[in-house]
Amino acid sequence: MDNKKKSFDSYSKKPLKDEVRKAMKRYFLQLDQKNNPIDVYQMVLNEVEPPLLNAVMKFSNDNQSKAAKILGMNRTTLRTKLKKYNIS
Repeated sequence: MDNKKKSFDSYSKKPLKDEVRKAMKRYFLQLDQKNNPIDVYQMVLNEVEPPLLNAVMKFSNDNQSKAAKILGMNRTTLRTKLKKYNIS
């Protein structure tokens, strides 16, 4: 029996990393060739983090301790991120 934990990604039919790869490919194809993108990492985080936090908060019935555990982060870090994105 395999005791390794499966990631959420391993359960989905369309792995998240493949969806991100496709989205980034579309993003770069749509860019004007004259302009290079700047701060793409932060742009992606700002797009992905709020819906992720909302989904986990909803799943955890707004229990921040449970949500932080699900996300693998400290509750203080979660609270900071919730405040940053104005998520109650």
